[in-house]
Amino acid sequence: METTFVALVAYAVFSLTSWLTLVVLAVTHDSAVPSPAQLQVTRGWDNAASILGCASAIVVLWIAVGMARREFSEYLALNWPTRDEVMAALMITTILWLGEIVFRSPTAPSASPHLPFSGIGELLILFFAACVAAPIMEEFTFRGFMFRGWSESFLGPIATIVVTAAIWGAIHTQYDWWGRCWIFVSGVALGHFRWRSNSTWLAVIVHSGMNFFLFLTMRFA
Repeated sequence: METTFVALVAYAVFSLTSWLTLVVLAVTHDSAVPSPAQLQVTRGWDNAASILGCASAIVVLWIAVGMARREFSEYLALNWPTRDEVMAALMITTILWLGEIVFRSPTAPSASPHLPFSGIGELLILFFAACVAAPIMEEFTFRGFMFRGWSESFLGPIATIVVTAAIWGAIHTQYDWWGRCWIFVSGVALGHFRWRSNSTWLAVIVHSGMNFFLFLTMRFA
């Protein structure tokens, strides 16, 4: 129960921090109360806000683990993986990617979104948000904090891998059902990597690699 509560608080703080950052940026830029349209994808604000939101969510996890009198790195299994573990995980993920491409529904939308940006600065912010901040925050939360708490409960590690993957896929509401199914499969793989290696950093590395591949396939205006 405590694990679930802390995870919900972390994501609530992430959302609140991101929204407040967008509001501050919009007000600072326009010197007026922003309209809903101004809080959309504009000038890289959403990516900058996401980075701060990720940081605040990790702080919540750090506080919760500290209150339980546990070491943050130990509780989240922040152990560096071996080179062989990294190579094996990346190879398995590549095979999954190829399978997703082969079996992709003909009616599914393109996996290469078209994103507007006005300069190299915004592109770098997007890169950091998608390939560094988001993988760290999500893996620390799902394969780190939630996996540790739930796997030590009646669920056990295998059920925890499936449940966390299902929740992870469900929160990605920007994708259609096909995309969320793929995210679920990816989550199962990431959970397996975390379990077998006892390294959340391995899940972060693989997650970052997947997002980097998507970043390379994006079309920018």
